Amino acid sequence: MLKTSIQQSVKLNNNIQMPMVGFGTYSLLGENCIRCVSEAIEAGYRLIDTAQMYSNEKEVGKAVSHYKREDIFITTKLYSPSAGYSQAKDGIQKSLDNLQTDYIDLILIHEPYKHSLDMYRAMTEEYQKGRIKSIGISNFNSNLYSEFIKHCGVLPAINQVESHVFFPQLKLKQILSEKGTVMQAWSPLAAGRNNFFDNHILKRIGLQYGKTSAQIGLKYLIQVGISVIPKASSQDRIKSNIDLFDFELTDDDIHSIKPLDRGKSLFGWY
Repeated sequence: MLKTSIQQSVKLNNNIQMPMVGFGTYSLLGENCIRCVSEAIEAGYRLIDTAQMYSNEKEVGKAVSHYKREDIFITTKLYSPSAGYSQAKDGIQKSLDNLQTDYIDLILIHEPYKHSLDMYRAMTEEYQKGRIKSIGISNFNSNLYSEFIKHCGVLPAINQVESHVFFPQLKLKQILSEKGTVMQAWSPLAAGRNNFFDNHILKRIGLQYGKTSAQIGLKYLIQVGISVIPKASSQDRIKSNIDLFDFELTDDDIHSIKPLDRGKSLFGWY
């Protein structure tokens, strides 16, 4: 039996509750992926984020199969081989098969494609059938998002984008919130770039709460309303990345962190 997970959730625009903290699986493969996902679930994660591009849906499905399906929120993403209406239909079925499930909690378009609207139409049909519980997008900037929602029909529940203390994209967050789309951060620890884990501001604030720089960076995003999906492979990091709900950052803390924003991507996405 799973222990109770003590963390916050966010209500999506279709009234589904999604955990604020998920476990990212980018670059986790084979038995290592199965181990990490299993350890994450035991540590309290209830959202597991994968993608067809990651080549680990089968491993995620195997790990999740040991738990009650309704206890786990699974996100996956369609990428370029699914860029089209019929291709997306096939891609959705492939993900269902790989994940060993008859429904997926959230499917995203992995990045803007020429045929994103055709993909989304296929996703919408599967959403209406109940085989997908929520649908959304990923890596759409403000202009692309604004244009997309003019034509897509069902408003995206999520836009998953690069977001961390060095590039939180707070203006995009505001635009999404005003329309009813939740922003979710991939690479919320910036993959350790810019000396993230030894940043003097994050370390100084962390000392006040007995927390690490990583935990402060994640908490910052959560407190400004951004869902996070940190990835880790060591059991200690997996546990610490969700140990975020026994303290709150003050307004002064938030004010100290905001100047870390450099206003540009660290990964060349935008």
